[in-house]
Amino acid sequence: MTAAASSPTSANGTTVDGDVYAAVCTFLATEARLLDEGREEEWFKLLADDLLYTIPIRQAAEPRSAEVNRKAFRLRDTKADIRLRLNRLATNHAYSEVPPSRTMRLVGSVTVTTGQWHGLLEVSSALLLYRQRGIDPHFDLIPCRRNDILRRWEGNLTLVSREVILTETSLATPNLGVLL
Repeated sequence: MTAAASSPTSANGTTVDGDVYAAVCTFLATEARLLDEGREEEWFKLLADDLLYTIPIRQAAEPRSAEVNRKAFRLRDTKADIRLRLNRLATNHAYSEVPPSRTMRLVGSVTVTTGQWHGLLEVSSALLLYRQRGIDPHFDLIPCRRNDILRRWEGNLTLVSREVILTETSLATPNLGVLL
């Protein structure tokens, strides 16, 4: 870990412990690897029971502060919804993922602050997802910003909420059959 990473700060100047920052970065890297390797069941264990996973609609509006509509969603899932999605993937009848996507997630620009409640961490990260299916020569690049809440409990981290802010207002990909 570099000296700069040993004392990360948020925009409001709140510092977090370097060990906590490293644990969060390891959590995000592990999560990306599990999903890239098709190990969704192991990834599912990282989710809190009260998870809320959202992708709000982004509109090309001015000013920039009005672009994200947090009352309309491309996706708004609980842990139970994700369980259904994973069950469906296992049937080979989730046609948006037949054949399965080959993915590579690049996670960076991570900032971590303490949350409003004890044991919660507010995490922001940038994600660039490369996705290609079967023998199709076409591939997708899906860039986004993720705003997460992680819970620390007994040395473990779990994902409590994830808000995915897509960079694009119109998606070039035919579906969002993969998790961001």
